[in-house]
Amino acid sequence: MTTARTATPSTARAINDRLALNLLLEQGPLTATELRDLTGLSRPTVADLLDRLQRTGLVAVVGERGEQRRGPNARLYALVASRAHIAAFDVREGGVSLVVADLAGRTLATAEVPVEASAEGAAGPSAESAAGTIVRTLLETARGAGVEQLHTIAVGAPGLVDPATGRLHSTGKLPGWHAELLAALRELPGTDVILENEVNLAGRAEYRVGAARDRDTFVLMWLGHSVGAAVILDGRLRRGFSGGTGEICFLPVPGTVGLPTADSCEGGFHGLVGSAAICALARAHGLPADPAGDASAAEAAVRAALAAGTAGEAFLDELAERIALGAAALCVVLDPGCLVLGGEIGRAGGAELAGRVERRLAGFSPLRTEVRAGTAGGGAVLAGAVLTAGDAVRRDLFGEP
Repeated sequence: MTTARTATPSTARAINDRLALNLLLEQGPLTATELRDLTGLSRPTVADLLDRLQRTGLVAVVGERGEQRRGPNARLYALVASRAHIAAFDVREGGVSLVVADLAGRTLATAEVPVEASAEGAAGPSAESAAGTIVRTLLETARGAGVEQLHTIAVGAPGLVDPATGRLHSTGKLPGWHAELLAALRELPGTDVILENEVNLAGRAEYRVGAARDRDTFVLMWLGHSVGAAVILDGRLRRGFSGGTGEICFLPVPGTVGLPTADSCEGGFHGLVGSAAICALARAHGLPADPAGDASAAEAAVRAALAAGTAGEAFLDELAERIALGAAALCVVLDPGCLVLGGEIGRAGGAELAGRVERRLAGFSPLRTEVRAGTAGGGAVLAGAVLTAGDAVRRDLFGEP
C-alpha cells in the first residue's frame, strides 16, 4: 500500500517563495494583489512570503501603484537584482569577450581582451601572463560597475567539457592560456566557475531567447571558423558520455579530400563548411573572399553573395547543399524536427540560406525538418553564459532544485 505524503510547511514555503521570485524576475515589479492573482495563493500566504523575502534581502519595495479604489496606493515589490552578480565569458583563440551582469541578467559592463599570438602556444609564462591580464580586466570591469564580489562565472570555450570532471579537453590545438585562465578564475575566492562548450551555450540562448523558444527539441548547427552542434532533446541539453555530443566537424561526409582522424577534422564535415572551405567555394564562383579564410572572411563572402543577386545564387545553392549533407546525418539519427543555423555564417545567411538548406535537406531525408536562422545574434555564446550563470545563482539563492 502506498502512503500519500503531503508537503511539509517548510517545503510549501520554499515552493511559494520560488514561485514568487521567478514571477518577479520574469515580469518585473508586482503588487501583492498581482502576486495573489498570478500564484493563486491566499492573501495571508502572499503577505507572509513577501515579509520573509524582504528579510532575506531578495525582495524590496520599489514604489507604489495607484489602483481604481479608495485608500492608499498598492506597494510595488521587486527582486533585488543587486543581491548577487555574475560574469560570462566567450573564450576564443584570439582573446575573450566578457560581461558582468546582475541577478536579473541585466548587463552592467562589458570588456574585450585580445591575446597576443605569443601567448597562444603551450602553457608557460606567456600563457600565465595572458590569463592574469584577463582576470585583472574582469575584476576592474566589475569594480567599475560597482560590483565587488561575483557569485558565479560561466565560461564558454571550444573543446570537450567532461560531464564527470568538468575539465576541458581539446579536439584540436587550443591555446595554452585557455587552461591557465580557467585555473585562475577558479582561484577567485567565493566565486563558482561553470565551464561549458561554447556551442552548447549558444544552443541554450537560442532555446531561451532565440529562434527555438517554441521548441523543446531542436539542433543548433554552429557555422563559424569550424562547425559544431548543440543538441537539445525534450528541453534538455545533451552532452554525451565524454561531452562530445555535437562534434560534427569530425563527421565523415562525401565531398571531402579524405577522412577525419582522431587528431584532425580536416577530412570531416569541417572540410566542407569550415570558414576556409567557404571562402574557397566563394572564390570558385567568382565572388570576393579573403584568402585568410577566417570566420569574418567567410561571413563577408556569404553577405556578398546575397547582395550579388542572381550572380550569387549558384554559390548559395552549393553552400546549402554542403550544409544539408551534415544536417541530414543529424536529422536521421535524432529527428529533431527543427534545425537552427547559428554562428557567423548562419547569421550572415539568414532566412535566405536557411530556406535553401531546408529545401535541400528535404531531398536527403524523409524526416520533415524545419530550418531556421538563429536570432540570438553574434553574442549568442555570451547570452547563453549569462543564462547559465543566472540559473546557477537562482538555484542557490532561490533554493531551486
